[in-house]
Amino acid sequence: MFVHISPRGRTLLLLYVDDMIITGDDSEYIAFVKARLRDQFLMTDLGPLCYFLGIEVSSTSDGFSISQEKYIQDLLGRAALGDERTVETPMELNVQLRSSDGDPLPDPTRYCHLVGSLVYLAVTRPDISYPVHILGQFVSAPTTIHYSHLLRVLRYLRGTITRRLFFPHSSSLQLQAYSDATWASDSMDRRSLSAYCVFLGGSLIAWKTKKQTTVSRSSVEAKLRAMALLTTEVTWIR
Repeated sequence: MFVHISPRGRTLLLLYVDDMIITGDDSEYIAFVKARLRDQFLMTDLGPLCYFLGIEVSSTSDGFSISQEKYIQDLLGRAALGDERTVETPMELNVQLRSSDGDPLPDPTRYCHLVGSLVYLAVTRPDISYPVHILGQFVSAPTTIHYSHLLRVLRYLRGTITRRLFFPHSSSLQLQAYSDATWASDSMDRRSLSAYCVFLGGSLIAWKTKKQTTVSRSSVEAKLRAMALLTTEVTWIR
């Protein structure tokens, strides 16, 4: 992948081997880039962006939104759930999973595949960031308990399949950031979790859930570490 900025600093070019997005508010330079690319490569212009690497993009006069509805449908098809149930939350409140919970799965391939798919889905679904982080810690040796919690995430997605991120045209360019931490939430190693989200005006543009690298000796220390993680993200964005 490479990124190119126009001489006027307003056109962004993203290249992914066979697929390419050209975006910006400099229509003349966009046309220039397309013309130069056609001179060098066999290229098909597919028009306005609608679908890219499993991500659906829709645009209106108020702004644009991104989602992965088709990706979720395909994921649910591969998971082959035996019922049509849905749940209100992706994970039960205050649940603590351990590596010793339940019986080992005879074949962990399906579990690993589904968790890997959920990791990519979290690109547009910040509401599953936390459970995916938790379930991803057990891909090396998943158990029946871990798998049941994984199925809960899929049932949650089935009931919320149309949710999407919206980016309004009227949004300001002011950054707002929030962080939090769960102190000693991992009962095995007593490490805490950091979490943050960053808004550009009213648009959510960055989020993360990550286990802290060292043990925090108090909830205040855990929250300070989460703030430090967020500060590095905001500094990079700015």
